[in-house]
Amino acid sequence: MKLADLKKSGHAPSLLASFLYFDISFMIWVMLGALGVYITADFGLTAGQIGLIVAIPILAGSVFRIIIGILTDRIGPKKTAIGGMIVTMVPLLWGWLFGHTVAELFLIGILLGVAGASFSAALPMASRWYPPHLQGVAMGIAGAGNSGTLLATLFGPRLAEHVGWNGVFGLALIPLGLVLLSYFLMAKEPPNQPAPKPVKQYFSVLKEKDTWYFCLLYSVTFGGFVGLASFLSYFFVSQYGVSAVRAGEFVTLVVASGSFLRPVGGLIADKIGGVKLLQFLFVGMAICMFCVSLLPPIALVTLALFLGMGFLGMGNGAIFQLVPQRFQKEIGMVTGIVGAAGGIGGFFLPNILGTLKDMTGTYASGFITFSIIGILALGLLTLAQIGWRKQWKLSGQSVKI
Repeated sequence: MKLADLKKSGHAPSLLASFLYFDISFMIWVMLGALGVYITADFGLTAGQIGLIVAIPILAGSVFRIIIGILTDRIGPKKTAIGGMIVTMVPLLWGWLFGHTVAELFLIGILLGVAGASFSAALPMASRWYPPHLQGVAMGIAGAGNSGTLLATLFGPRLAEHVGWNGVFGLALIPLGLVLLSYFLMAKEPPNQPAPKPVKQYFSVLKEKDTWYFCLLYSVTFGGFVGLASFLSYFFVSQYGVSAVRAGEFVTLVVASGSFLRPVGGLIADKIGGVKLLQFLFVGMAICMFCVSLLPPIALVTLALFLGMGFLGMGNGAIFQLVPQRFQKEIGMVTGIVGAAGGIGGFFLPNILGTLKDMTGTYASGFITFSIIGILALGLLTLAQIGWRKQWKLSGQSVKI
């Protein structure tokens, strides 16, 4: 039983600390999206403009993930994570005390990308504490910190009703400070931290074709998850005319599916192989997004998004069952690069949805486009696994792909 094995291996406090760090960081990373309705009202933004603003932290996170990935491999995930949380306090203070112009929103969004980069320290911490046969479930548990989106979408709008969206940024400093303290006390650097290498050598993984396969696949699964999480509040308000608080409830519901099913995806991938699971998930995601493009009644569109986000979340877990097996020594850097690709996907999706809405007058075109992307990802996965079956070798171990 995987969960029983998990108790006997690794370091549970570090795994919990990784989850908490990723959870609070993810909450902060998507705050602009959760508060998008209020920001739109203050600045009179169009769908395309709000799509760009909520996507800025996602794109910035892609850049910072590479930096955090290098730091994780050089100085260790614990020191890197502590530094990341301290830096994350800067945009929160800025948004709380200032944040009165659109230009400031862009700069705040860029700095919020440091919170999104937490992925590159949280997952290697989990990975390096656990053996290969537990990678899927351990990485899934740490990666389930993307449930921080739930905190942003559920509490963000409610708090904004009383203290304004600027005040929400100030309040976010409280849980961040608590997690920083708990992480400092609980987390422990893994025993197999690799020796530092020249920075140039870390980028050698870009020469590997498999790195690019993982990047493209993750840009669909994680990019889809975080991109939708950032944009759906505005979608529900503008398409179905619900209040900002009610929209936050709908988004919380659908995001919960993707967040909590991520470790399930990793667990299933450990048993049957990540490729087999992903084949099913990409088909399911494409069908769900096509159903959303029909813009059915709100109950049905919520159901389709709930299932679609679940498929995307499980896909995130499945991909990171494969990544550590292929790049065990370079897991920090590869996590940063693949995570960056996921962030880039998350940047483009809100822009696609918002821009196509402005151009065509309907959200249908954007969701149809995302459905087609899911089918293309399935084709790419089929191509990639041909090479994987021939080339992957892990110290004589039998690896399920």
